[in-house]
Amino acid sequence: MIEVKRKERERAILIALSTGEYSEEQIEEHLDELELLADTAGADTVFKIMQERPKPDPAFFIGRGKAEEIAQLIEPNDIQLIIFDDDLTPSQVRNLEKLFSRKILDRSGLILDIFASHAKTREAKTQVELAQLQYMLPRLTRAWTHLSKQYGGIGTKGPGEKQIETDRRLIRTRISKLKEYLEKIEYQQEIKSSSHKKFITAVIVGYTNAGKSTLLNRLTHANVLAEDKLFATLDSTTRACVFDKNKKILLSDTVGFIRKLPHHLIASFKSTLNVVKDADIIIHLIDITNPYFEEHIKVVENTLEQMNCGNKIQIKVFNKIDILSKREMLDSINHRYPNSLFISAERGIGINNLKELLLNYYEKNFEEYQLKLKHHQSKKISLIYELAEVLDTIYKDDYVLLKYRASKPVQSRIIKLVHQN
Repeated sequence: MIEVKRKERERAILIALSTGEYSEEQIEEHLDELELLADTAGADTVFKIMQERPKPDPAFFIGRGKAEEIAQLIEPNDIQLIIFDDDLTPSQVRNLEKLFSRKILDRSGLILDIFASHAKTREAKTQVELAQLQYMLPRLTRAWTHLSKQYGGIGTKGPGEKQIETDRRLIRTRISKLKEYLEKIEYQQEIKSSSHKKFITAVIVGYTNAGKSTLLNRLTHANVLAEDKLFATLDSTTRACVFDKNKKILLSDTVGFIRKLPHHLIASFKSTLNVVKDADIIIHLIDITNPYFEEHIKVVENTLEQMNCGNKIQIKVFNKIDILSKREMLDSINHRYPNSLFISAERGIGINNLKELLLNYYEKNFEEYQLKLKHHQSKKISLIYELAEVLDTIYKDDYVLLKYRASKPVQSRIIKLVHQN
């Protein structure tokens, strides 16, 4: 993928449509989040506009009259970019581009642009490119073909700049190859994750910027990038959370979830998000200082449902209590979300309570066993190494004594396989 070198930040107008589904305060919060997304992508917000309509206008989304009113703001304020908080249809994009003579970007396009900027590994870059191409394919028009020459900047990085890929057939071929590559990655990760099953695994999920990487660093003493920025981390990172010499849980973080996360992105990031599906425990991290944290909880829970992970063991952990202005909220939240924990990942407050909860789960589900095998039963000895966490191997004259730790289901499987002829 090719990235545009930005010489300066772009000036943008942000637009949200209010259809009555959300209150005016919620729409304003959505626009604030869109402003943060725009800032992450490299745009300065000049105007935030909310338009009330019973439903989107099929031609101009916000209606022709409102669109013409906004068009009057473009030249005097040197606007280069118009960003909508909802997804637009290809015909809406064409009509708005013709009216505004400026680059039009919807929420999905903006999120994809940010992901393109933050993708560092080959896997992340492949996943983002696949999502971009799937997003672009139905929107392919002559205007999109030459976006990089007309405008450049936000929303035009990656496959949007390659003239040859504006041909639908070539894009479909490229999509096919990317899917094949990601399937290979997924297969490799399945093999890798099967080796993890000798340990209990936990994963940290949450709305973007909830502090997942900070918590991973705090629990595992890792050195993962932790920035106060949306989507600072795209690749899943796994580290060991050690309780003592022979007790540990493998802990992973994930890309942050967000409202209206493009479905192409969820599908493309399947290999990365499989760490959630494979985990024994989901730690749902919540930024308690955000006034709309309950909406964020619903977004995360809905995303987990999409991934068929809604029934997994889940621990709700409210983060950033050290900067919470209204401490009296804690009792109310604890009543609404029983068995939750309150922590500050940044300062280490409440971390011991979380570690104790994880340790309790560990001790309930993993036990130590020992098994005697003959020296010639090398395949069965290898099998135990593959399925369990071997703590000690003692070689005697006529047998090998294996001491290991495993979950009860794994132990049942080991006993069954060992006694097979």
